[in-house]
Amino acid sequence: MTADDLVSLRRDFHRKPEPAWREFYTTARIVDELESRLGDDLAELYVGPEAIAGDHRLAVPDDAELTHWYEQARETDVDNATLERLEGGYTGSVAVIERGEGPTVGLRVDIDGLPRPESDDPAHVPAAKDFRSEHEGAMHACGHDAHATIGIGVLERIAESDFTGTLKVFFQPAEEVVGGGKSMAESEHIRDVDYLLATHIGLDHPTGEIVAGIDGFLAVSHLEAEFTGESAHAGGHPEQGRNAVQAMATAVQNLYGIPRHNDGTTRVNAGVVEGGSAANVIPDEARIVAEVRGETTELMEYMKHRAEQVLRSAAEMHDCEVSIEIGAEAPSATSDDDLVSIIADVAGETVGVERVLERDELGGSEDATYLMRAVQERGGSACYVGVGTDHPGGHHTATFDVDEASIGHGVDVLAGTVERLGQRTD
Repeated sequence: MTADDLVSLRRDFHRKPEPAWREFYTTARIVDELESRLGDDLAELYVGPEAIAGDHRLAVPDDAELTHWYEQARETDVDNATLERLEGGYTGSVAVIERGEGPTVGLRVDIDGLPRPESDDPAHVPAAKDFRSEHEGAMHACGHDAHATIGIGVLERIAESDFTGTLKVFFQPAEEVVGGGKSMAESEHIRDVDYLLATHIGLDHPTGEIVAGIDGFLAVSHLEAEFTGESAHAGGHPEQGRNAVQAMATAVQNLYGIPRHNDGTTRVNAGVVEGGSAANVIPDEARIVAEVRGETTELMEYMKHRAEQVLRSAAEMHDCEVSIEIGAEAPSATSDDDLVSIIADVAGETVGVERVLERDELGGSEDATYLMRAVQERGGSACYVGVGTDHPGGHHTATFDVDEASIGHGVDVLAGTVERLGQRTD
């Protein structure tokens, strides 16, 4: 693919962002691009439920939401037969190239957008150059449009190379809700992978900079708590009520009071708090959506256990009931030294790469860790690669964009690493 091809494809993805498990157009567009560009060079192309372990999907939206996005995709020019394979929110694909005896190398790229509006400011390049999101309220605000493009570019590059072995590219749905990684890590496709590469563009690194191994993934767990009390007239009979908002407020305060831990970094956040209907009604329902994180999976479990204690204690204190649902989760992971060294060497020889960092800390969470750990637990190696890009707005903001030159850097470094791994004899 030429540089212009990469830019054109990325902009097509950018125009039609789809949030987690709603990547119907995106998946079908990837399938169409792979079939037209690679044809017989593809040994296998697994689509939708063939690509994931469907029982392990996390944070799947309701049927009405899935249907809305599915019907929207049907109005585009992608193949309806492919779309039918994705119905019900079974999105994503795994593309395989086989080139004889050699290692099996995996590359994971995520493909979902975010449920947030995109800027229409003329200074925003997608708006100025007519590839701003056509789906109001959704946006590629984290670079996954570039990731999907990089995955296709690497496949084509390897198909044209002297690589020996097998390449699998995992086009993973639902990263933004840490909902898709587990479904791919539990699939059969990961089981024979010797080396896994995952990648992300940006992360506050400029164009021309490559981070060979990103670490510092915080394990994360999402919790939703529903408090139930009893309504009453706040002026006439306040003693007859059981105030669910009071229980919720106590819980929020005490969640932030969970003690830090000597073993490492921990986080907690009550991101959604809501309840009540009127000033003169004691509320009988309230809700918290929260998350906890830890530097290790064990620290995340510590925070989750303490958070559940806080939620139940707050409900009991105010004579309310609480139901707690554990949502999407992702573990921590560490990039392996052997892969970091190879990626750093390849990046140092890549045209356009001006600076190579061996390591850096992410400081956030990512469900690529499920795939990384699945490979590592079977004796393989895994690494998370940062591809620098200049971005005018921060990740997840309305003005996020990428420097499109960095897409080519990602293809060059990752394809070069795959080729180098195919030459290994150990």
